[in-house]
This record gives sequence, C-alpha cells and structure tokens, in this order.
Amino acid sequence: MLRYLPFLLVLAVWIYAFIDCLNTPESEVRKLPKLAWVLIVLLFGQVLVGPVAWFAVGRPRRNAPYGATSPQERRWVAPDDNPEFLKKIKDDEEARRRRNGGNAGQEGPDETPPPAGA
Repeated sequence: MLRYLPFLLVLAVWIYAFIDCLNTPESEVRKLPKLAWVLIVLLFGQVLVGPVAWFAVGRPRRNAPYGATSPQERRWVAPDDNPEFLKKIKDDEEARRRRNGGNAGQEGPDETPPPAGA
C-alpha cells in the first residue's frame, strides 16, 4: 500500500492543478493564455513540472489586497489616501446628517455633559 503513495500524491496534485487552471477566469491567468496553461498542466503533469509551473507562475495571486491583480494595484494605500475609504466616510457622514435632521456635529441641550464639579 505504501508503494502507491507517491503515485497517488502526484495524481492528486495533477488533478488539483488541472481543475484549478480550468476554474480560473481567463482575465486572471498570468504570463500565458489559459489554453496554454491547460496544455502544460496536462502534458507535463506526470512529472509535476506542469502543476508546479502553474502554481508558481500562472496562477493568480490570492493574497493581493483589495482583489488587485496587477503590481500597481497591489501597493498598500493608507486609509487617508484611499479614495474609496474617504468616499465611504463622506457618505456615512451625510447619512448621519440626514438622520439627525442636519444637526450632525452640533450638540443639543440634552447632549451637553454635566459640569465636572456637579
């Protein structure tokens, strides 16, 4: 039974790489067209060259921030420089103003804290 283990591991990696390659959208595949990667994985899968090449070079990076695929998009952006974050803050503030009837940021008589000595 143990002598079949290497064969089964190679077969499992080969099948996983093939299915992963087929399920990856064409726009996210790196370096070569998707059809070329499918052929490489199929033809060189028995010696693990195809699957290893797919995982190392062709597969899209899953750890990219904000779903970025190009190197320019992968750059980390501070929240105060991120236009999406700033727009979200502005929208939240406008929604808060609408809820409060335009008095956002202004304290009413009930919201004033009591004096420290009282």
